[in-house]
Amino acid sequence: MKEKEKERVEERYTQWKSLVPVLYDWLANHNLVWPSLSCRWGPQLEQATYKNRHRLYLSEQTDGSVPNTLVIANCEVVKPRVAAAEHISQFNEESRSPFVKKFKTILHPGEVNRIREFPQKSHIVATHTDSPEVFIWDVEAQPNRNAVLGAATSRPDLVLTGHKDNAEFALAMCPSEPFVLSGGKDKCVVLWSVHDHISTLAVEEPTVKQGSKSGGNTAKATENPTIGPRGIYKGHTDTVEDVQFCPSSAQEFCSVGDDSRLILWDARVGSVPVVKVDKAHNGDLHCVDWSPHDLNFILTGSADNTVHMFDRRKLKSSGVGSPVYKFEGHEAAVLCVQWSPDKASVFGSAAEDGILNIWDHEKVGKTTDSAGSKLSNTPPGLFFRHAGHRDKVVDFHWSASDPWTVVSVSDDCESSGGGGTLQIWRMMDLIYRPEEEVLTELDKFRSHIFGCNS
Repeated sequence: MKEKEKERVEERYTQWKSLVPVLYDWLANHNLVWPSLSCRWGPQLEQATYKNRHRLYLSEQTDGSVPNTLVIANCEVVKPRVAAAEHISQFNEESRSPFVKKFKTILHPGEVNRIREFPQKSHIVATHTDSPEVFIWDVEAQPNRNAVLGAATSRPDLVLTGHKDNAEFALAMCPSEPFVLSGGKDKCVVLWSVHDHISTLAVEEPTVKQGSKSGGNTAKATENPTIGPRGIYKGHTDTVEDVQFCPSSAQEFCSVGDDSRLILWDARVGSVPVVKVDKAHNGDLHCVDWSPHDLNFILTGSADNTVHMFDRRKLKSSGVGSPVYKFEGHEAAVLCVQWSPDKASVFGSAAEDGILNIWDHEKVGKTTDSAGSKLSNTPPGLFFRHAGHRDKVVDFHWSASDPWTVVSVSDDCESSGGGGTLQIWRMMDLIYRPEEEVLTELDKFRSHIFGCNS
């Protein structure tokens, strides 16, 4: 069975690769040395005529022969309609991309399971590992370290304490204030405010900080500055897998877990749930995202292979939550969902089936497809499938500064001959732009082509 599955994946991948020139405006494929469980865009560094340079945050899960690391990379994103189709299709699965270059390495205490950046200061990131603590890092001030066996780990700038058991994945940063949210195996959601420390991170005395850090790598972890929680929220009956702030409020947030629950919280009314949807899915919930465009919409992804979209005005507490839409286009557990920053109704979902789907909930129920019946077997709302990964897509992140550009990472060490695959890609704009606009543009090209011929 396994061999058959491998063949099927390879066949799908080969077909996808042949379509790259027509589906993508830009694609960079980067073979990783070690598997990565998280990828995030950092700040944009510079804009040039044909490309923009960004920071990229990645993790490396090693086999123990060298330390686990948090990697800060520089990455070049080619601007829309600049790359030649032949160029983007000519990549080698087994090589590193010239567009992604390692800039700095932080030796992380334990594997990095999740990375989240502060929207207000994107050089400050939080990380989750297999421990109860959350680590805060100022990645610009941290010294660059060599990942060699036996090297002491880097020292975090701040340690957030409060969980009673490991908190591995659930981690979120507040868009408006320096607040951090986490969930863990202790079934709790924990909230911190970094107000008291954020101003001192590499701002007031970088020289002293740098010195104490490089000289202090052998110091006990207990010497790291720590802060306790502002609130601990109990309402889940199993591991909390993901958390998310309401985009307009530092006091409102939501959480999902292995108990199939979606819970909405409001720190102003105490530590009990505001709304508790007991059966948001028929399975564990792995991920949640709150729409920055319409604060009523919340997405959840589950081990039942589906994505549900909830309207918080229509949530029934303690009953079975009825989503406004169910998106069914994956063949395995959904690991990550995220709203697009570029269009209010668009979002992505990544799953263990190796596919990253792009959906538009406004397309659900509309049967105006110009291709007609050909698309009848396409799940409602689905308009793009990124099939460039050959095993589970563990994380992805839309770029906030390069429209429609996505970074995604998969754990496909066996097929890629390395530690996994990182891809940076942008679909062809003809796919997502309004149909009338596209047809008008294609019409112009047609008259231009016929004009050339005559």
